[in-house]
Formats: sequence, structure tokens, C-alpha cells
Amino acid sequence: MNRSDTIAVEAPGARQSLPSLRETSAGLIARFRKVRDFSVRLCRGLEPEDYVVQSMPDVSPTKWHLAHTTWFFETFIVKIWAPRYRSEIPQYAYLFNSYYNAAGDMHRRDLRGLISRPTVEETYRYRQSIDAYLIKLLEDADDALLAEIEPVLTLGIHHEQQHQELLVTDIKHVFAQNPLYPVFEATQVSSDGHKMAPPRFVDFDEATIEVGFDGAGFSYDNEGPRHRALVGRFALATRPVTNGEYLAFIEAGGYTRSEIWLSLGWTTVQEQRWKAPLYWVKRDGQWWNFTLSGFRPVEESEPVTHVSYFEADAYANWDGARLPTEFEWERANEGLSIDGNFVDSSRFHPAAALHADGTQLQQMFGDVWEWTRSSYLPYPGYRAAPGALGEYNGKFMCNQMVLRGGSCATSRDHIRPTYRNFFQPEKRWQFTGIRLARDTA
Repeated sequence: MNRSDTIAVEAPGARQSLPSLRETSAGLIARFRKVRDFSVRLCRGLEPEDYVVQSMPDVSPTKWHLAHTTWFFETFIVKIWAPRYRSEIPQYAYLFNSYYNAAGDMHRRDLRGLISRPTVEETYRYRQSIDAYLIKLLEDADDALLAEIEPVLTLGIHHEQQHQELLVTDIKHVFAQNPLYPVFEATQVSSDGHKMAPPRFVDFDEATIEVGFDGAGFSYDNEGPRHRALVGRFALATRPVTNGEYLAFIEAGGYTRSEIWLSLGWTTVQEQRWKAPLYWVKRDGQWWNFTLSGFRPVEESEPVTHVSYFEADAYANWDGARLPTEFEWERANEGLSIDGNFVDSSRFHPAAALHADGTQLQQMFGDVWEWTRSSYLPYPGYRAAPGALGEYNGKFMCNQMVLRGGSCATSRDHIRPTYRNFFQPEKRWQFTGIRLARDTA
């Protein structure tokens, strides 16, 4: 194996046993092409001008997402294993690195919107070139080489799915700044308008459970090591908090009552002048919501989304409840199937719960990422892998909160019950929502 002097490629995902060479090569190529094609499909309604806008430092231009995911495959697979490969434009390594310090210097994140070149056309040409190199590499590889490439390729596929989600949420923020309110995709997102009964709570007894990933297939390194955790008695709401319920919080003066907010949250509310979730606007006495399918009235039966951890915590305090821990969330998901409203449906917006008065847990996956009250910290025994790919998760384990379950912008085959997402508590541009928990005697 021709290893770079500065980049270790031990992927922080699980290795998988390999079948025959022909099946493995074909299967890897099919998975790779499927995910790469979906990125292009997400962009089918965009104009070239849409690809280059950076509406805030947290948002990356669409063109950058397409190039960065290509840089990932080039840097961690093609440059290492493809014989005689030479970069056509070496400067791309600087422009499209994100935060992998071991892989070299990088362009400032908050200045990505200033990169007018390469053009959109050149960016797609870059993707096609690296795809061709990588597919040829897989077609020619023997079993031993495939065994080395497979875990890194699998990581790269999941990495691209993460950026597909960011692409969707980022372009939503970009479009929301435009007074013309462009439509990303003209999908019918209206719910049937059924009135939601108040959520019920499902009780869980105290138990010592196994937490973290342990099985076949892929997982990120931050999902392990699997370990035991004592989870006390608690109750979990059968569904996420709805827009209608959050409207009641707003109308009760939720954004003006300092006593229900964390200190830093209250400071943020005052500085940012928050009065409602991101993308909500009040016009002529009615709340309207910007969606990827256009501007429309707030639908009260849908899960509230684009709220920060601070808002989720304040709402829970106002309601006399709390947010669940990530261990309670994982405990509640034992035995549940991963069904839900994901990006695969092309709805691009949360949907109302199917059963307005359901007594079972609903929408645990998809629709909205659910804030937990757990800080994003390493599990006992966790150690980041060496080299650039070891920077994937571990370096962010500070000042962030854990979210669980995926959203309407997440791919169905990307999520797992043990998946740990994480954001800073003030962030709102992702499809983040609220599920309540309560202590029980």
C-alpha cells in the first residue's frame, strides 16, 4: 500500500467481511455511484448563481459541498491507491479541505462564498474525473486491495450523505435570504390538517443498558465503544412537539420570560432578538413559514423545527418537562424499526404524526433531529484514530449537544439508533426539533 507521509487512512467505521472479488467490486461501485448521483439529483433545480452563495459562516455554498466531497475521495483513496495519479489542479487541495489539519492547509470557512472559480461546470468536471479514477481503481483491485479500500470508501459514502443533508439545509438558508423566496423543489408539503391530541408519555423502568454500536455494518467512531449505562426511570413523549404547541409557548410570552431560559440562552435571545423559530414570519396577524417548497402558513400539526437547544430547553421548562438524555433516547428505541420521513421521499419538510392520538412512540426517526440534554462527550474508552481521518469526530467533543434520530433531510440508509449528531446549542438552521421527557417516581 502506497501510504502518504502525512495522512493515515484507518477509517473510523467498522470493517465488513468481503465476499468474492467480482461481487465486492460491483457492489462498492454501485453504492458509490448511487450516493454520488443523489448529490447531483439534489441540485437539479438550481441555477449556477445558486451554487455560489454563502449566507452565513455556518453555510457552505452548494458548489463547495460538491467539490469537498470529491476532494475527500481524491485525498483519502485516489491519491493513496491509484497508481501514477497526479492532481490536475493541486490548488483544489487547499480550497476544498474543510478541517483536516493533518491533510494540509485550508481556505477559511467563512470565505467560501468568495470562491467564484472553479466554475460550477468545472466543479462537475472535477467530480467526474475523480469518479472515473476511483471506479477504475475498484474494477482493477484484487481482494487484498479492496479489503484496504472498502472501509475508507464506506466512510466517504457516509461523509457524502452528511454533506447532502448540509446541502439541503444550507440552500434553504440561502433561499430564505432572498425576498423572492425561491422554490427548491415544488413538492406538496401540506399536511392534512388533523388536530393533534396532547402527547402521551410512555414510561420506562430503570435499567442498565448497553449503549453504542455493536454489530455488522458501518458506524462512526463516536458511536463506541459499546458500554453499560444505568438509565433511571423516565417517561418519553409519544411524538415531537408540534408547531401548534410551540405557538402556545410564543403566545404565553416564552421569549420574554428569562426564568425559563439558560443564562447563555437568554443572552442569545436578547442579542439575536429571537421571537419564533427560524424561518417563521408574522404577517397580518398570521404566522408564515418558509419551506423548501415555498412560503406558506404555519401548519400546527407538524413538528416544530429550526429551533436551537436553548429554545428546546426553554420550551421544556415552560411545559414542566425536560429534554431526554441521549441514553434515555437510545433506551426507548430498543426494538423499534427505522421508519420515517427522510430525504429519500423528497418532501424536504417535517410531516405531522400519522396518529393524532397515538399511544406508541412515533417519529423517532426522520422528520426532525431531536435535541437531547446530553453534552457531546467521548464514550468511556474512546480514542480517536491516528491521522487525518481521526479528526472526523473526536476533535469536536466540546461545547456541543447531542441530537438523535435524523431528519427529513437525512438519508434513510445513513441513520442508526446509535447515531450521534452534534451541534452548538445556539444553532437553528438544521431541521432540529423537540421531544419531551419527564422524571417518574
